[in-house]
Amino acid sequence: MTTDMHNGNLYLPMDQSILQEQEAAQELQYDYNQTRPGDHDKRAELLSQMFAEIGEETYIEPPLHANWAGHFMHFGSQIFANYNLTAVDDTHIYVGDHTMFGPNVILAAGTHPVLFELREKEYQYNLPIKIGRNCWLGAGAIVLPGVTIGDNTVIGAGSVVTKNVPANVVAVGNPCRVMRAINARDHEYYDRQRKIIWSKIQ
Repeated sequence: MTTDMHNGNLYLPMDQSILQEQEAAQELQYDYNQTRPGDHDKRAELLSQMFAEIGEETYIEPPLHANWAGHFMHFGSQIFANYNLTAVDDTHIYVGDHTMFGPNVILAAGTHPVLFELREKEYQYNLPIKIGRNCWLGAGAIVLPGVTIGDNTVIGAGSVVTKNVPANVVAVGNPCRVMRAINARDHEYYDRQRKIIWSKIQ
């Protein structure tokens, strides 16, 4: 493995030493994706082997599709990822506690140069992704290399996040833009005219 994977420099991902380590990681991911719904302990054990860090009560619904099977992914506690989380995790991806991913979310930390001569030679570079605590990324959202998303933020379904998004906002679209701040009304209504009955919240 080369340090250039993690410092934003160009490198060759098809290097044999990289491929061997990557394949070993993907073997674990294959095992994870073949588990049965009731294999809770087996899934937890495999995730602990696959991920750089994974907190308590974090659950990833199979199938998971990740270049490095989570080898460079740092997940906090009580994170939930729905079906088909896809991660181009050729460098570090950080996710804070209590964050939720809808189905088919893509976290792409790896990318390629615009210049075709470099792509022809198979060069790549990677930029880390950082997602805060208590975030929610809706179905089909795509987060591109180098992006940071602040705590408590909601990313709308189908959004393409090309730039940093601050904390405590709702952001949507392609490219993703801040629609509004999370505000006092969100403490009163959970959906349009549907009120939160706080006495029933456990």
